Amino acid sequence: MIKLTKEEEVFHLTLDNGENRWNTNLVREISSVIDEIEASKGPAALVTSSSDPKFFSNGLDLDWIKSAPSNDRSAFTTEFMTLMGRIISLSIPSVCVINGHAFGAGFMLALTHDVRYMRKDRGFMCANEIEIGMIIPDPEIALFKHKLPANVFFETVQLARRWTGPDAKTAGIVSDTFEIEHLLPEAIKKAKTLSRLGANREVYGGMKDRLFGTSPPNNDLHGAAHLLKENHK
Repeated sequence: MIKLTKEEEVFHLTLDNGENRWNTNLVREISSVIDEIEASKGPAALVTSSSDPKFFSNGLDLDWIKSAPSNDRSAFTTEFMTLMGRIISLSIPSVCVINGHAFGAGFMLALTHDVRYMRKDRGFMCANEIEIGMIIPDPEIALFKHKLPANVFFETVQLARRWTGPDAKTAGIVSDTFEIEHLLPEAIKKAKTLSRLGANREVYGGMKDRLFGTSPPNNDLHGAAHLLKENHK
């Protein structure tokens, strides 16, 4: 389902199962890879991509949901959300290569990365839960809120907008877009420039916890002026 390689300071996680639809097995395989990455030492960065030229990840494995044992299905949500939380707070820089469609859970995976590059000429990103009659869970809404500008957030979660590469770049969802042949090389180049920040895992991961963890300053009820003036408290 996945492959993990490392060249110099860059880990490369490749989703390698066609449309890369999500089920418990995929969650657990990626969790094991994250364990390996977190156990490493020194400067490092992560690049996540797909081997399929059309799909980054096409969301939930709906066929699996219909046939999987109930205990397997019930474990999925908890384990998947935990995995997304681990990646968003990963203690090294991460770059996502969105080479094709990224729907639902695939869109979430892309957003958990620090930097996102998308294919310029084809592919959509979309939170399509409303379209298929599903309610977006609170943790997913929180992820979108923290990673997307306010107007983009509403269009994404409420209007199920399908974002092309150029539109996603304009909206600030992705950092840049490239032709397919340049997409992965540019992501690896970016990861190499960021890998130095992964040398101090405690600081890099700790900062992410402050941004996305319990009561983050960027989501505090008090304004910046109050926090600045009352910092001694």
